[in-house]
Amino acid sequence: MTKKALIELIDVRKTFEGVNILDGVNLKIERGEILAIMGMSGVGKSVLLKHLIGLMKPDSGQIFIYGKDITRLKGKGLDKIREKFGFLFQDGALFDSMDVLHNVAFPLRERTNYSYNIIRDRALEMLLHVGLKGIERKWPDELSGGMKRRVAIARSLIMEPEIILFDEPTTGLDPIICASIHHLIAEAHKRFDFTAVIISHEVPHIFDIATRVAMIFQGKIIEVGTPEEIKNSKNPIVRQFITGSLEGPVNAIF
Repeated sequence: MTKKALIELIDVRKTFEGVNILDGVNLKIERGEILAIMGMSGVGKSVLLKHLIGLMKPDSGQIFIYGKDITRLKGKGLDKIREKFGFLFQDGALFDSMDVLHNVAFPLRERTNYSYNIIRDRALEMLLHVGLKGIERKWPDELSGGMKRRVAIARSLIMEPEIILFDEPTTGLDPIICASIHHLIAEAHKRFDFTAVIISHEVPHIFDIATRVAMIFQGKIIEVGTPEEIKNSKNPIVRQFITGSLEGPVNAIF
């Protein structure tokens, strides 16, 4: 008997204005892995990520998480599944009106009845884990791009979610900072033992931390494998993408 995947997408389809963005996506995500999803700009990577957390509903198909089809859930049933997720947006999406401490503490303040002292101590602990001790009273506009991503990672970890979705966490960062963020994600993965799904275009750097890689093209997952298998793929689309010779149009939808 095969092991049941933590997350499974079956023939997921989504259309915007007559364009098939997800055109029969089939994908299994195993518990504890770091799965990188790669593809050209505008192929629906972020749309796919939003389906995993129920922010979008497919036109057809099924999305199983912990064995439950979330396309059939709403209200409290969907909220219960979402509680198991953390989400890191492309630019970190910090609240400009809050200092670093309150940005990191925000999920605990919103979703628990913990005392202020417990929430503060937990936020400080998370900042320590991401290498940002002593900056808790700084404001987002005082931080570098790399520091903002670290704060956002601390915030995504504070509820100790079982699954974290990373939407292009290193976009706009220089190669050295990009590598440090990837290293931080890998270290956090070891420490907190979550399942990670990372949307990324950082080839070949993402291969250093991913346990598996999925390539999306024209709305379908065209290949899934270990980083080594993807690097040695015979598929011409995959080969062109990882060598940097395949460019795609940017669609404003995404």
